[in-house]
Amino acid sequence: MLVAMAAALLWLGGYAVLCAVKPFAPCRKCRGLGQVERFGKPRMCPRCHGKLLRLRVGRRAHNAWRRTHEAGTR
Repeated sequence: MLVAMAAALLWLGGYAVLCAVKPFAPCRKCRGLGQVERFGKPRMCPRCHGKLLRLRVGRRAHNAWRRTHEAGTR
């Protein structure tokens, strides 16, 4: 049990560092290409709108927490 908790904390810490250092990741739908093929024709990716990148889930949660904290301390 202790090993599993240590592994989870290590993984969480690594993901937090990754979100701080590199907050954007390639889009999952187009794999960072900006286009998807629909009906045999290349179209702009509907998820990233051709920007190739998406904000990581951890970074999105951090930004929401920071906005809430700043709004509550003003």
